[in-house]
Amino acid sequence: INQAKQILEHLQLIRMEPYTNKGKSIIDLYILTALCLLIFGLLWGITGSLQYIFPGLMRDRFSFQKVRPLHVSSVVFWIILAGLGSMLTYLQQHTKRVIYSYRLLLLQYCIFLLTVVSIIISYFLGRFGGREYWEHPPYLALPIFFGWIFLLFNFVKSFGGFKNQPVYVWMWLTGIVFFLFTYLESYLWLLPYFRNNIINDMTVQWKSYGSMVGSWNMLIYGSSIFLMDKITNNKDISYSKIAFVLYFTGLFNLMFNWGHHIYTLPTAPYIKHISYTVSMTELFLIGRIIFNWRNTVSTAKRNFNILSFRFLAAADFWVFLTLLLAVLMSIPGINLYTHGTHITVAHTMGATIGINTFLLLAIVIDVFNDSCIRVEKYKAIIIRGYWIVNISLLVFWLSLIGAGLEKSMWQMSKLQISYSIMMQNLSPYFIAFFISGFFLAIGLFMVVYPLIRIKFVCKLKQTKSSYYVFQSD
Repeated sequence: INQAKQILEHLQLIRMEPYTNKGKSIIDLYILTALCLLIFGLLWGITGSLQYIFPGLMRDRFSFQKVRPLHVSSVVFWIILAGLGSMLTYLQQHTKRVIYSYRLLLLQYCIFLLTVVSIIISYFLGRFGGREYWEHPPYLALPIFFGWIFLLFNFVKSFGGFKNQPVYVWMWLTGIVFFLFTYLESYLWLLPYFRNNIINDMTVQWKSYGSMVGSWNMLIYGSSIFLMDKITNNKDISYSKIAFVLYFTGLFNLMFNWGHHIYTLPTAPYIKHISYTVSMTELFLIGRIIFNWRNTVSTAKRNFNILSFRFLAAADFWVFLTLLLAVLMSIPGINLYTHGTHITVAHTMGATIGINTFLLLAIVIDVFNDSCIRVEKYKAIIIRGYWIVNISLLVFWLSLIGAGLEKSMWQMSKLQISYSIMMQNLSPYFIAFFISGFFLAIGLFMVVYPLIRIKFVCKLKQTKSSYYVFQSD
């Protein structure tokens, strides 16, 4: 009887293995596509920074009006696809089961890929029609919407139930649901009620984008917590009360702290008061980071040899800087000066690169470590890239803040010089912005290239191995 059970278990494993490998291959496509989009976005970012120094550069073919959406959309889809690939990988590791439907997962990937390619082509052809983040023609939003519905269905069906789940599962679910909600909200401008009233239009637009960022942050932060549990081999934190307090604080901010985006709009005062109060809850997160700083340092000394941990530690540093800047920008008196300046861009870059990208790279390194070639083989070049990125990003961030301070003083000056002269005076900051951005791109390429190469080499070996097995059979 025991031998029969062993044989049945063995047959069950053989039967399940191809589906597991197939599913992993599909999820790898999400991450590989995301890494390629990151490189693509970096190239357009360098081009855009050059156009700050040399206005009118490539105006005929690639004006700044084309370069900016190419850069922004590439980076946004890098974050979304990498966040989905990370979440789907860790979802299987958490449940110890396969995704409910790999066919649906593959269909969703094909929809996203075709949509992203169509969006990029539309930008190349100069066909716009949307709003910030989504400047492409509005009809291209439909496939993304339906693809996200497939994702939500697949995610819910992959769980037997949500009772007694750790905090990262609730973060994943929250991220998926709220992204769908805010994505639909960002297209309310298509309705005449919003489109024909500029106050309603701008309020909903800025509100939806602020909350949308919080939605994909939930996906990334949830996967980051899973990775930290994996490194420490301790899941107590994910079930702890403090973890759920932080989760609800983040959810509260996601829903209500967008108000600092609309301080300059003549909306109802109570909206601004509520948003300011909610924004100040971010001080709780900063206080926790400072309080745990000593433990973070001692943990870093023990685990800094782990590549994934290096990027988690860097993200922790940038969480502190970005939150500090966000709290300052949330104060109405300061926001009046910073709104519409490069300080806002500095906040966005600190969050996008310093937090989201570093966390995603930490996760991707962990996910790719079970490939036929271990990431540790390229540890030297990745570590060099890691330091280049962090140093360059700090200079990059400070140069944007410097440019923003100069512009804010110009905006509030009673004796204003012309806009063109003001921009010329900012050229030293733009030069520092370009040089640091160039090295930032090089550093990220040094990290990303080995990851892409590992997966392509392993896929090639897998294909050859399958061919030889087929020939022998």
